[in-house]
Amino acid sequence: MTPPAVPSRLRSHRAAGSDSESDLLFDVAPFRALTNRHAVIRKVSHPTLVLGSTQRVDTINTERAAQVGVEVVRRRGGGGAVLLRPDDHLWIEAWIPREDPLWDADVAVAAGWVGAWWSAALAARGAVQWVVHEGRAVPGKHGALVCFSGKGPGEVFTHDRKVMGVSQWRGKEGALFHTCAYTRWDPRPLVELLNVAGSSRGGLVEDLAGAAIGLNDLELVDAELTVVGEALLASFTDWAPGQSERR
Repeated sequence: MTPPAVPSRLRSHRAAGSDSESDLLFDVAPFRALTNRHAVIRKVSHPTLVLGSTQRVDTINTERAAQVGVEVVRRRGGGGAVLLRPDDHLWIEAWIPREDPLWDADVAVAAGWVGAWWSAALAARGAVQWVVHEGRAVPGKHGALVCFSGKGPGEVFTHDRKVMGVSQWRGKEGALFHTCAYTRWDPRPLVELLNVAGSSRGGLVEDLAGAAIGLNDLELVDAELTVVGEALLASFTDWAPGQSERR
């Protein structure tokens, strides 16, 4: 199979999946016309590296990406890079129109409900020690480069390691939240695609290794991606401000 070529110009609406809604992946345009909240599970059919909205293209070694068959796209939300590979993550996009009770004008608190929403699904499967980051983003040492390195509003952590990351885009019609958790966290494939000096790669991998954790390492009950994803979608429609499973 010939690896897909890396596009010369990054697109925010690249069809990276194979399902009927794959053309919505990483794009906000289809959501902006919706007047009701809407959540969708996204999948990729081949390795896809997603840059944050303001990240430079030269952050990535595009020649290396092409060699290993990784497509490079850009999302509208900010933050660092995320590498997605088939069946190694749970990526859910959630749209909140401005008229929705979950809408908040303050970007620092707008994703608080997202953390509570995800935490409830994890708590129902046995996660007992988790924290939702509140307040403004704390990029940390590598957060501007790699999404799962920093701390952002609404993101879920256990023992200071990120379980679920959030990126958001906001417009006059509403807000789109990109949320993602990995089954297993391994920063090495992503680091290999970054334009980082060879002498610095080992240190970067070591720093990132302890920054996040995958769902498989949480020893949850029924932690399969489909089960967790279905639980999140089922609770999304009626999720209310301030709702939480924390006791």
